[in-house]
Amino acid sequence: MKTTVTTFQQAKDEGRKLAMLTAYDYSTARLMDASGIDAILVGDSLGMTMLGYGDTLSVTMEDMVHHTRAVSRGVSDALVVGDMPYLSYHLSVEQAVENAGRLIKEGGAQAIKLEGGARFAAEIRAIVRASIPVMGHLGLTPQSVNAFGGFKVQGRSEAAAQQILDDARELERAGVFAIVLECIPAALAEVVSKSLSIPTIGIGSGPLCDGQILVYQDMLGMYSDLAPKFVRRFAEVGALMTEGFKAYQAAVRDSSFPAAEHEFKIDDSVIERLR
Repeated sequence: MKTTVTTFQQAKDEGRKLAMLTAYDYSTARLMDASGIDAILVGDSLGMTMLGYGDTLSVTMEDMVHHTRAVSRGVSDALVVGDMPYLSYHLSVEQAVENAGRLIKEGGAQAIKLEGGARFAAEIRAIVRASIPVMGHLGLTPQSVNAFGGFKVQGRSEAAAQQILDDARELERAGVFAIVLECIPAALAEVVSKSLSIPTIGIGSGPLCDGQILVYQDMLGMYSDLAPKFVRRFAEVGALMTEGFKAYQAAVRDSSFPAAEHEFKIDDSVIERLR
């Protein structure tokens, strides 16, 4: 059954945890969808995991539309959420609605995600008025990494914690259907989650959010440029891939691949008549 924003709300109301992952390509999205994952975020984290940037700031709308379209083709049941990249919604309400619409019309997403608190309430309201579901994102918002002075836990002081709680309430009033809480103390995430009627999705924010999300390369051991404390490796796919690549190289060099079973045949008489 197709997961929708209504499904998200039902999960919150029933106390059922939501499982999300990132994905950026068709084949990975198909595997995730078949596994029963509730939602897939085509995150601007692709800038780091797929494109090799040091952060997410260089990701463009064209990048996001391209990868969202690929993921959408591979999904039947999961909710596909497209990420709004840096400077795609910061300049005006009109720009925000237009770019959100691109992720829906061109990318095939069913919802969009954007980072930031109350200062983007007007943009969120306008996008929601355009019948586009919006997921919020508070705490460590990677597009603000330079303002934060790096990838650091947020909300530890009383003022910072209160700001996150206030922002979460304002985002709910603006119409978001869910909020990602990234790298905030677990106790604060619990307070925020209990204060909202909409679901919270945690990443590095403890177990008491209404759901969880991880970057799939992190949880499969495929990306080692960063090693966040909050990541649990559920499989060592990166090591397995490296073993496979090495085995392929060795087989090519010793001529054990391709073997006879990998060949296509031709009648000997045809070869004999060649000049």
